[in-house]
Order: sequence, then C-alpha cells, then structure tokens
Amino acid sequence: MTDTAAPRRGRGRRTRSEAAGTRDRILTVARAEFSERGYEKTSVRGIAKAAGVDSALVHHYFGTKEQVFEAAVEVAFAPVIKARDSVFEGPIEGVGERLTRMILGLWENPVTRTPLLAIVRSAVNNEAAAAVFRKLIAAQLLRRIGEQLDLPEADLRAELAAAQLVGVAMMRYVMKIEPLASADPERIIARVAPVVQGHLMSP
Repeated sequence: MTDTAAPRRGRGRRTRSEAAGTRDRILTVARAEFSERGYEKTSVRGIAKAAGVDSALVHHYFGTKEQVFEAAVEVAFAPVIKARDSVFEGPIEGVGERLTRMILGLWENPVTRTPLLAIVRSAVNNEAAAAVFRKLIAAQLLRRIGEQLDLPEADLRAELAAAQLVGVAMMRYVMKIEPLASADPERIIARVAPVVQGHLMSP
C-alpha cells in the first residue's frame, strides 16, 4: 500500500511538515536509485515504490524523471555552492589549491560522494542527465568562478580547471584506476593544484 502511513489533517490535506518530510524522503531515495542504477535504469515508479508513495505523488512534487533528477542533483550539489565563494578568499596564489581541496574533499566524504557518483554516472550515460549536469555546473559553479577572475578568457579558464578536476574524480572514484584510486589525497592535491592554478591564473 503506498503512502497511506502519513496521517492527514483537516480536509484530507497534509500538514506542511508532512509534505516536506515526504518530499525529502523521495529525494533521498531518488539519489540512492540514480547512484545505484544510473539515469537510464531508474524510473519514477521505482523511486515511488522505494519511498513508499504513489508515482503520482512523485510527479506532483517534481514532475518528470528529468525534473526529479535535477532536484536530486541540486540538493547533492549544495555543498559545492556553499563552499564555492570561499575558494577566492585568501591569497590569489592559493586559489588552485583551495579549489582542488574543496572538490576532492567532497569526493572523499562518503556522505557527499554517493550523490556525486549518481550525478556523474548518470550524466555519462544519458544526454538528458548530462544536460541537467551541464546546466547546474555552468550556472552554479563555472559562471561564478569566471566572474571572480579578472583575466582574459575567464570562462574558458574556469572550464579547463573544472575539466581537470572532473577528470581526476572520474578516474579515481568512478573508474577506480590504480594507483590513482588508492593514492593519498594530499599527494593528489600537491600534483593537481598547480595545474588548476595554471588554468585559472596563468598569463
């Protein structure tokens, strides 16, 4: 039986806290489903079943599967947005290391790694998921970094730095290619940060 456990109030309507709880539960399940199955093999019906709700309720809160994925990605990407501007706090000579450390720190944390895996795996295999990923990366991360760089080709610089870090993340956390997969994070930061710094700040 789907979504009958949550009590109703008044004229059969949910309270705001109940609605928020249901919505959060759907998002949590969606992130897990996308992470384990990828975008192609994940369905709204499967998300609803795992969350204990009707498929109609998933559509009610989020719309299409692509919109569910976008909502799940936005929540998972929140730590990146929160830490984004701190990259440019401090000496400009250290911006490459701070950005590298921030991104690798998110991947090293099991809490944030799972949704990030869901995003990357889905984006690699499906154009709809890739479009969501590109839009979020462009709007929330690269554009903001570009705005902070008072240099020619700022957007290209930001994209090259991001490409460097996404490539490392793909090989280390998704493909798990050795010896990169088991290397100490500090060793990776020491080698990658100067390259990221060069993309962002070199003449």
